[in-house]
Amino acid sequence: MKKIILSIDGMTCSACSNGLEKYLNKQNGIIEANVNLVMANATIIYDENILDKTKLDEFVKQAGFKSLGEFKEINIENKNKKEKNKFIIFTILAIVLMYVSMGHMINLPIFDFLDVTINPINYTICLFLFTIIFMIYGFDILKNGYKNLIHRTPNMDTLVGIGVLSSFLYSVFSMIMIIRGNLEYIHSLYFESTAIIIYFIKLGRYLDGASKDKTKEAIQKLVKMTPNKAIIKVDGKEKIVTLDEIHKGNIVICKPGEKVAVDGEILKGSAHFDESFITGESKPSNKTIGDKVIAGSINYDGYIEYKAERIGKESTISEIVRLVVEASNTKAPIAKIADTVSGYFVPAVIILAILTFIIYLILGYDFSESLIRFVTILVVACPCSLGLATPLAIVVSEGLCAENGILVKKSEILENAQKVDTIVFDKTGTLTYGKLKIAEIKNHSNLEEKKLLQLVGSIEAKSTHPIGKAFENYLEENNLEKLEVQEFENISGYGITGKINNEKFILGNSKILNKYNIKNVYSKDEEELTKKGNSIVYVANTNKILAIIGVNDIVRENLADVIEDLNRNKIETIMLTGDNKETAEKIAKEIGITQVVSNVLPSEKAQVIKDLKNQNKYVMMCGDGINDSPALATADIGISINSGTDIAMDSSDVILTKNDLVSILNLIKISKKTVRNIKQNLFWAFFYNILMIPIAMGLFARFGISINPMIASLAMMFSSITVILNALRLRNTKLY
Repeated sequence: MKKIILSIDGMTCSACSNGLEKYLNKQNGIIEANVNLVMANATIIYDENILDKTKLDEFVKQAGFKSLGEFKEINIENKNKKEKNKFIIFTILAIVLMYVSMGHMINLPIFDFLDVTINPINYTICLFLFTIIFMIYGFDILKNGYKNLIHRTPNMDTLVGIGVLSSFLYSVFSMIMIIRGNLEYIHSLYFESTAIIIYFIKLGRYLDGASKDKTKEAIQKLVKMTPNKAIIKVDGKEKIVTLDEIHKGNIVICKPGEKVAVDGEILKGSAHFDESFITGESKPSNKTIGDKVIAGSINYDGYIEYKAERIGKESTISEIVRLVVEASNTKAPIAKIADTVSGYFVPAVIILAILTFIIYLILGYDFSESLIRFVTILVVACPCSLGLATPLAIVVSEGLCAENGILVKKSEILENAQKVDTIVFDKTGTLTYGKLKIAEIKNHSNLEEKKLLQLVGSIEAKSTHPIGKAFENYLEENNLEKLEVQEFENISGYGITGKINNEKFILGNSKILNKYNIKNVYSKDEEELTKKGNSIVYVANTNKILAIIGVNDIVRENLADVIEDLNRNKIETIMLTGDNKETAEKIAKEIGITQVVSNVLPSEKAQVIKDLKNQNKYVMMCGDGINDSPALATADIGISINSGTDIAMDSSDVILTKNDLVSILNLIKISKKTVRNIKQNLFWAFFYNILMIPIAMGLFARFGISINPMIASLAMMFSSITVILNALRLRNTKLY
């Protein structure tokens, strides 16, 4: 099974994206395909034993669209000068055309050569030539409409194409009759309608494209964080290269004031780095030999040489962009409403337009009036606004989340986060920073304290648990060498073991003593250390306890305010931890959490989540993404606090890259705003079509309410702009 994101050309409305998505999902070898109209790409999961990229490109072509190859990055480019000049020229031509065709109606001065009453043939041929120019300008619309009709995926272009060609061909027929002397056909010319419809469609797409680009700006900012060029060391000399020329293992140089080009490890030098775009930490981070650097971080004050480790798509920034793009391509449940409607809407409109045309003829209206109704219905009913309603809001919200250090992996999370009524927090590394320090030692061995801690630190250094870092830091601060550890073993929920000089040592909580049948004769020491808010680490060999070490943690900044806000919003908060009851309750009381579940194993945490869900609670679990994986997967929404370099390996639904749980409040707020915005968009899109189609059919003509194809195209454009502007309001959401 393999995943690929293809850039797609030729999609103009939701009927396009839905049609392509349905076609792809029908193909043998494609497991799942999601098509995104706003991002103009398709995420495809397929069996590589059956299909390859060439075959996928062929499927896209068969569906009536064009694959532009594998998605690389989001490029937001201003319309080039040529395009702008072309648009200005056609705006002038449209004004001239309207002047020639309708100037006589309001007594505007006009040359006798083009006067409809003096030279009707010249007038007719002039309009015909203008319209041909506009038909060439809108050839892509006609071509796409035809292709999608042939491939049985009719879309907005199909509606416009049928309407435009119908009015154009009838006007050509009228022109021939006028040339042959039947001047009464002068009132059956609709060349200007044909041209102006194309002009307004093009205008709408021009504005639509600019607006869509704005929805991607937050994502584009991430792309632009890495520099375009870098300096690598080749045979002792400096060489300037592009990022594409950097390979794994290259020695890259970063000087003061420059950005780190790729993820890597420092081999020489030290410096302070601004990594706030990933960690949210405004204070510069001091890094030296052996430390990791992240692409896009700014070197404040030092010269370093580092080995390139994660380049191109593997870099942290690329991973973030990939996650955001993939999330945008997933379908939120609410989006299925619009998708379902759009799938049936275009064929229904075509049938309705044909029926209206026939009924008008049966009722005795002339062919010209019947055709006007036919064309007006096709043009006014284009489902562009309906197709943009959900994906635009999702992309804007995804960008807003990414900009604020919230990486949402599925768009459905943006819909469902506002349903959360219970949040379960892991303690170490989540409610606390996980930056533990050794607070107190009860030494019951014959070893000196430093020697004991050297032994413990050497084994703990092989652990991924935050407690291990406290001991590793102690070794570094006291310049103690790590001892060689053999047969290291991590026993999830209990602790770790390892051999040093052929002697086995056991480190962990009180449960690990029972596992190895070691009698706990120092339980009072544990009680004493626990009352002071310490986490407990027992140190033992296979026979007896050697020491009990109390480790303290730092509670996250502003955490009490976050919990207070959640409680105020009637969201229940629970602490879930493998730590002892006394330590957990002390921290819980400090931050305002009233419910504590302590002394639980990782597998037991998942059961706690299941029990809460069985009580019909919508549960969000927030953990460190490693030991809490089962619980994160079990929760309705799993959130992990992770460093940027762990993003690719994380399995939760949401990753908070900033060390601040305020991000949870922001996620819930963005979710509420997004759902409200989508509902507003869908309402206006549906309301527009419900209102305009009967008017286009002429049902209100007796009340003096009627529209022609030109007004219909203008109204269609404004309906899309309304939805776009409403979605863009999400960018102004004020967060905590």
